[in-house]
Amino acid sequence: MVKRSLISVLALLATAFSVLSHAKPTYVDYKPISEVVKLNVGEVNTRSLSAPVITWGGDIATLLANGNQTQTAKGSIFDKKGLQLKLYREDAFVNQVKSYVAGETPFLRGTVGMISAAAELLNKDPRTQPVVIYQLTWSSGGDALVVKSNIRNAKDLKGKTIAIQAYGPHVDYAARILKDAGLSFKDVNVRWLPDLTGTNNAPMAAFYEQDVDAAFVIIPDALALTSGGNVGSGSEDSVKGARILLSTRTADKVIADVYAVRKDYFDAHRSEVEAFVAGLLEGEEALGKLFQNKTKDVKPYRTMLAASGKLLLDSEEATADVEGLFADATFVGLQGNKQFFTDSNYPRRFDALSSEVQTGLQQAGILSKPATLAKAAFDYGFLGAAVNVKAEAAKPRFDEEKVAQLVNQRQQQQSLAEGELFSFEVFFQPNQKSFSIDLYQDSFDKVVELASTYGGAIITVEGNSDPMEYLRAKKKGEQAVVLGRIKQSARNLSLARAQEVRDNIIQYAAGKNISLDPSQFAVVGNGIANPKTGICGAEPCAPKNQQEWRSNMRVEFRIIQVEAESDVFMPL
Repeated sequence: MVKRSLISVLALLATAFSVLSHAKPTYVDYKPISEVVKLNVGEVNTRSLSAPVITWGGDIATLLANGNQTQTAKGSIFDKKGLQLKLYREDAFVNQVKSYVAGETPFLRGTVGMISAAAELLNKDPRTQPVVIYQLTWSSGGDALVVKSNIRNAKDLKGKTIAIQAYGPHVDYAARILKDAGLSFKDVNVRWLPDLTGTNNAPMAAFYEQDVDAAFVIIPDALALTSGGNVGSGSEDSVKGARILLSTRTADKVIADVYAVRKDYFDAHRSEVEAFVAGLLEGEEALGKLFQNKTKDVKPYRTMLAASGKLLLDSEEATADVEGLFADATFVGLQGNKQFFTDSNYPRRFDALSSEVQTGLQQAGILSKPATLAKAAFDYGFLGAAVNVKAEAAKPRFDEEKVAQLVNQRQQQQSLAEGELFSFEVFFQPNQKSFSIDLYQDSFDKVVELASTYGGAIITVEGNSDPMEYLRAKKKGEQAVVLGRIKQSARNLSLARAQEVRDNIIQYAAGKNISLDPSQFAVVGNGIANPKTGICGAEPCAPKNQQEWRSNMRVEFRIIQVEAESDVFMPL
């Protein structure tokens, strides 16, 4: 199996697979890992310490820290910290767990969901309890949910059949998408597959089946199924009508890649584990600089690409794929690890994420009960300072001018709701443009959580106003200039409401030490143009009762998928 992303190598695999045939895939039962792996615990082999890597962008930094060699190179980052490691690739997570239990390595490399799925087994013996020590990356574009034409939004997944790789990273992803749609694994039919890509037993292959409605796939497979990310034409490898409903480019805080270590090794070799974490921090920073200076530092850049291609993709020539791997991952570095492990207010912190994932695993029947997943009580600031790694200040991630243009365009086309993932509304009192935050605390908490989870999505804050004053004036036969003035006043009020709410949300988050990106929010003032009561001819319909009247005094939050308008998003 191969983990996410990739461009040409996996595209070739996918093509080869499709050329062979669309043979009926073999599905598997997703049994709990405790039923697949026997817990015959061995002592950790400390004489020849090894650590797994997987085919993922975050692992390029691990290899760089090891001197671009599988065995720690002299003078490398890890070597200078007194470590001697043998890196090996193991994409099959169950095999990783077997090696971990046997003591062949003290490390596990996976997502929070993958390690959570194994925790119930590993916690049975205090020696093998996993201690999560480091977050490498978030997936930010390498994974996607592809759906057929009968599914327009995530809520439509209810009762549908979804193909997912067993024991892979997309279980985390599926759990979150279903949760935000008000669903769970109990509401869908899941067909588990053993492979992630490139074979007749991967979700891409299952998607060709008539009775499979959706599939979680890596992005090259998603592009193939949807005719390059548009709507599948039915030609070549695509499925007619298929499209990407959501990718981790938008939901960029769902799949967290981490390292965990055995508890017995952690207790006996804490300084070595700290050195490993410090080396990963330094490796990430070195890798970032290498990509930034690739036209100047040509030789070390090419050396890194070739070494990564060889270890992660079995080919030194797969340099473009390595660059693709890097682009699909957001390295969290020092600031991200401090936030992930130690910031109790951060919505996507380790504790909250593992709880969220485990709820999904229980619903899927993979865990019988919540499993303790320990984290290292490291002082990441100290570790970062020891290797001279500094936390970077947050930068705007969206081009605000392009966001405004996009929202304005969609507003004029009355297509603002297209691509909508989630939305909710806040209602106001008559003529009110200020409000008590306490009154909307639950809604604000939801916005903060969603903004933190869907960091690649635009959030529109759309203000609306009551049309009654305008309608009364029109009924009285007021002149056009008067009607126009009333309309503009209503538009100003709606915009003021939206801006007030946006500003208060950002301040509310800041009060919890959560930094939201203001560039992610697009403020819109609809005035009386979008009443809940609808449009009668060319004018707003008159409310029939007080409830309808009040329904127009609202601000609506809408999270919009911007996959097709990716130029509004500026990856860090």
